[in-house]
Amino acid sequence: MQDQPADSSAGHSQIPVSPDNPCPFLRGLVAGGYVDGHVVPLPKLTSTIESATGEKGVKERLAGMEIYGIALIANGLSPLRLFKSWWSGAVLDELRDGPLDKHGAGSRILEVNGQVDLSEIARLAEFGSDYPDPFGGGSERGLNAQQITNYMNANFDRAVGNQRPIYRLFMKGEWPVLLKIMGKGEGDNRYLSVAEVKTLFVERLFPQRIVLRLKQPAPAPSRLATFVKRAAAVLVLVLVALVLAITQFPDRLQTFLAALPGPVNQLAQLLPPPLPNMPPVKAARWLDQNWSTEERHWFHHVSQGTKTFPVPYAWFVALEQPRIHLFTRPGLLSATNYLERFGFIPSPKTIHTDEATLLRYGYADPSTAPPSAPSARDKWPVENTDGLPVGFARLVGAADPATGISQPDLIGLTCAACHTGSIHYKGTSIRYDGGPAMVNLLNLEKATGLSIAYTLLPCVPLLPCRFDRFARRVLGANATEAQRTELKKGLTDAGVFVKAQADTLTNLFNRVHQQDTEEGYGRLDALNRIGNQVFYTDMMLSGVAVSDNNMRVRDAPVSFPPIWTVPWFMWAQYDASIQQPLIRNAGEALGVSALLNVSPDYSPKTLFRSSVDVENLDAIEKMLKGSNPFEQTPKGFGGLKSPKWPSEMFPDEDAWKIDPDKVKNGRKIYAEICVECHLGPVNDPEFDAQYPDKSFWKDPHWKKDGDSVVLEEVQQGVGGMGTDPGQAHILMLRTVEVPGFLDFQPARDLACPNMPGPSAEMPYALALMIAVDRTAKAKMDEQKLSPDARDAIWGTRKNCPNPGNAQEAHYRARPLNGVWATAPYLHNGSVPSLYWMLTPAAQRPKQFCIGTRDFDPQQVGFHVDAGQKQTCARGETRFSTVDSKGLPIPGNSNLGHSLEGKPGPGKPGVIGRLLLEEERTDLIEYLKTL
Repeated sequence: MQDQPADSSAGHSQIPVSPDNPCPFLRGLVAGGYVDGHVVPLPKLTSTIESATGEKGVKERLAGMEIYGIALIANGLSPLRLFKSWWSGAVLDELRDGPLDKHGAGSRILEVNGQVDLSEIARLAEFGSDYPDPFGGGSERGLNAQQITNYMNANFDRAVGNQRPIYRLFMKGEWPVLLKIMGKGEGDNRYLSVAEVKTLFVERLFPQRIVLRLKQPAPAPSRLATFVKRAAAVLVLVLVALVLAITQFPDRLQTFLAALPGPVNQLAQLLPPPLPNMPPVKAARWLDQNWSTEERHWFHHVSQGTKTFPVPYAWFVALEQPRIHLFTRPGLLSATNYLERFGFIPSPKTIHTDEATLLRYGYADPSTAPPSAPSARDKWPVENTDGLPVGFARLVGAADPATGISQPDLIGLTCAACHTGSIHYKGTSIRYDGGPAMVNLLNLEKATGLSIAYTLLPCVPLLPCRFDRFARRVLGANATEAQRTELKKGLTDAGVFVKAQADTLTNLFNRVHQQDTEEGYGRLDALNRIGNQVFYTDMMLSGVAVSDNNMRVRDAPVSFPPIWTVPWFMWAQYDASIQQPLIRNAGEALGVSALLNVSPDYSPKTLFRSSVDVENLDAIEKMLKGSNPFEQTPKGFGGLKSPKWPSEMFPDEDAWKIDPDKVKNGRKIYAEICVECHLGPVNDPEFDAQYPDKSFWKDPHWKKDGDSVVLEEVQQGVGGMGTDPGQAHILMLRTVEVPGFLDFQPARDLACPNMPGPSAEMPYALALMIAVDRTAKAKMDEQKLSPDARDAIWGTRKNCPNPGNAQEAHYRARPLNGVWATAPYLHNGSVPSLYWMLTPAAQRPKQFCIGTRDFDPQQVGFHVDAGQKQTCARGETRFSTVDSKGLPIPGNSNLGHSLEGKPGPGKPGVIGRLLLEEERTDLIEYLKTL
């Protein structure tokens, strides 16, 4: 019997259909009276369409599950909307502008007003071919599954500017489903009749065979069928909830999974780390610190020769954020507004721009006066072509240290990434160079690794073809297949490296039964990271067999130290462990993943060749240092100066105003309590006049240093100070195994007194000194620097360990200029503000939140009330001295340096008398002025 092209005797009069129901099949159901035109319960809608398919048994159930899932999300994806759909049903006259509406990326047959565009039906026919009609004989125009796919792809491609990856997924719930229900024929020859599609769109009528299916009374469902449907509904709800959690609430899902016990929490590693939303910035300002705009921008982006990220520069700026989006494409990993959420400070592409742009980035004075180190700027000009934040640097012209093969431009972090500070106050971003950064580098490492992994995933509905977009950005639209293959191989190698790094840490944790102490915002276990990089990762990358013992848990994170005036200090690092400036700076560059060769498989001349840029490091050091302070009138530091308390920025805020009477009282307390360790204030003529014997510039700690001077800071033993010993014990206690072919001999290589003989296992401190020494000298040899140039870079200080640390670990006390801008306090960042720093240690907060919080100008730091248990914003770091079981967290003690009584034997950590509340606030007021 010949099938009728349309239902001409269905027994139903035509019912009006809302134009806001754009689905042709649902419009036919409503017009024929099979379902209501407004709200249709999901079981009713599902069973009706199941009947129309003509399928039986398991195939019918599977079709029902697919239909149920599509109907569930048709009106919206919010949890409340999904619940309403599940509870009440789909609202058919409110489908337009819902998740299934593709806004021009669909067929465009049905216009917004409900009218049919016949030219689009003619276009549909162009994608088909003629098929034999299995019912009436002859042939007719139709589209099989592949032709429908081609048609949908063409629809998507023509929607320029309105393409959303999720639309491809939703397309599979429309034309392919219509093919299943209304198709003729079997297998590859099953086709959708264009004539029947036209009738469905124009007249809202079904073919007779569909009408007969719809008219058949639905059999009473069996218990099994009822159970299957309910189970299917639950499964669909779970899947939809999971998709929503991954796409809309990944931070909460990641946090939830990470808190679960056992191997389940490893699933959290597949999701991006939670990040805080940055507070809106209404205004920004860089404080005046004796650097010009040009110097600042140069410092922010000059390369120190590092490849911090495991991909070339062009790849990094082409990677996407590791977020899965339903309706939009993820932004770029390198986008400033994304990297800001890791704590980085925005920076302009160039400072040679209009004043309004400079002001937006905080450059209140757009002057480009000659900097104090013009040779640095003139010889190595830098631009920030892609507008990356402060601290990101492009490494140009690097070569593989072992083979000499030229490398593409690389990307690394420079000094400014960790040593550029900012605080927020009521919408104002106050920025200053040389201060502790509030960045979360571990989260950035995780995000970069996941971005690489997501890009390598095969094309799937929710993550469609990231690699295609990545390849277009890197290679251009006309790249050959060979170029794409080579690019994917390189990215795969980077992914393998990232995975190997993660596996190494997992194996380490399992072996020592200890996790890393969370670094979080504003902290880094720099010394352990450098050791892991040089004596494990670099050796592994050089093909050297390396002991697992050379990897160390990162359990001694410290706050990024301020670096203003540091070039004038004899000893750098909190633990007073390094006196040679180039060794200090080159060691830091190695820790941030400069290229380094330690392989014996190449010429011996290539050993310790690296990408470390010693000339740039020297230029940075000189720009920080400035001229001899004793040659200034009045005496004072040049170079980078510490930031001044910015009360003039908030003239109407009492909290920022300085009280002269309190400053006067605070000065007396400082002279009584603080001078012993921190010496006199750097720039307070009144203090020098009142206490001439305690003047910073007359202090006996100033020593001769060649033609210049150096300040030998006060050092205190860890036991007496009572502060966390973790960082001080790294260089004192950690050992590393050094391959014999490197021939490390401390007595010969360092020429320092009391050096031990050669050994396969040696103190980490000495091994690092030798490794960095050889790296720096290898670079000078490679660049064929003259003896005078080498001496100018090397300086007069020796590369020797601190003899004071031989018996007991020490921490050094630095002058307190700019101390107001360095919260949180103590070397490990365990005290949130100056107020709590000057409070007896036992009363200090045991936990507080850090990351995006406003600065408190009264407590000077991050506000915490006594006894307060703070609730951290999503993605912020909760610093805590104890874990969930109440046990001390390694590296996180907030004890010591306590003002609570007279120091003496049996009172570790007590450094001075108890301050009255008024005295405490007076001293804080004075410290603001330093």
